Amino acid sequence: MVESYERLASRLPFQVRRRVRWSECDPAGVVYTGKFVEFMLGAVNLFWANLDEGSFRHFAGELGIDTPCRGLQMDFRSALWPDDEFTINVHVGEIRTSSFDLEIRALRDDGREVFVGKFSPICIPRGGPRQAAAIPDKLRELLAPHQLAAET
Repeated sequence: MVESYERLASRLPFQVRRRVRWSECDPAGVVYTGKFVEFMLGAVNLFWANLDEGSFRHFAGELGIDTPCRGLQMDFRSALWPDDEFTINVHVGEIRTSSFDLEIRALRDDGREVFVGKFSPICIPRGGPRQAAAIPDKLRELLAPHQLAAET
């Protein structure tokens, strides 16, 4: 049996458990900088996949929206090496009219930060003009528990 290098650890609060693979490292054994962004986006994709009972893409289609990335921020706090394990926490930050923030914080088991980041999607009409659209109420309802979980 092959053990996965990434798995869902908790739905609320939302947490992803990650183990570094050798192929994600440079010849000195340190994780490539670009891989940190992949770690963050992988956690964001798992968040989307677990936000609704079915496929988020299908759900968003029913709402008549798409949610492309409007902004991405990341601050590196420590290096990683092969077989290091860490947890990526994702919670909803500020919710605005048409966009919102997913706050990401990756931690080692001893509590040291690996990286912190922010992924900011924006709602746009599916198949329509590439302009901002209001966040549908149903999406706000699904985001709210993940915002509240971060406040407690």
